[in-house]
Amino acid sequence: MSPFPNLVSESILISETIQLLKSYGGSASAVMVVDYVMKIRRPPPDLAKLLVADIVSGDPRLRLNEDSVELVSHSVVSAKLAETDFVVFDLETTGAKCPPCRITEIGAFRVSNGRIVDEFHTLVNPESPIPAFITQLTGISDAMVADAPRFSEVSDNLLDFIGHSVLVAHNANFDMRFLNFEVSRVYGNYRVGNDHLCTVQLSRKLLPGIPNHRLKTVAEHYEIRLDNHHRAKDDAHATAEIFVNLLAELERHGVSDVDGARRFRSTRKALFGN
Repeated sequence: MSPFPNLVSESILISETIQLLKSYGGSASAVMVVDYVMKIRRPPPDLAKLLVADIVSGDPRLRLNEDSVELVSHSVVSAKLAETDFVVFDLETTGAKCPPCRITEIGAFRVSNGRIVDEFHTLVNPESPIPAFITQLTGISDAMVADAPRFSEVSDNLLDFIGHSVLVAHNANFDMRFLNFEVSRVYGNYRVGNDHLCTVQLSRKLLPGIPNHRLKTVAEHYEIRLDNHHRAKDDAHATAEIFVNLLAELERHGVSDVDGARRFRSTRKALFGN
């Protein structure tokens, strides 16, 4: 069983099963899956069902329906932005490279119906020394995290908080990489399966006229306070407020769903008339 409904497996067997199902329109017989993925030629149907049941139980994207294996989509890319829950998050870490660097702080805010409605915050013991230059940048020291919970002690609550929401971060690839590394340490061969959006990319598309797209610059553009930059809670809150403004910008451009936000393209001329 997948340990959480929003975690998906990195197993080669599951990846190949999903690839097969996509090539057949989302469904294939258990016999075909076992033949293709497990290389067992023409298995008896009962044996095939038994074998694929184990594969299916490991990932929420799959289900066994009588004699067939089917793809189950949890993607919300077609969901309306106004009806979608988002979790805007930020991580502080012991460095830029993952691994070996680890998380030291998590800040997250839920955005629903264009408003910030809930929050999650904790310091995290990275189980390794924090370099001096990181302490100087973030203000987070070894002493501050000495009694903080390890990621494994907060991961269940964090994943519950995230649920099936769309994840949002400023430079999302960085934060998703660290989050998935920590998740894999706790839950084995799993990663977060949530769709995600990046406010750096959105601001580049929607605000091409500002000097740059650093968090502080975008916050200043929207007159959003950012007093404790490089602390996860404060950065995540500023990012959430920025995202609320970007949602309004998308609406003004006629973008109404998550996939539209991801694919949105604009020109400076279209936005500013010059």
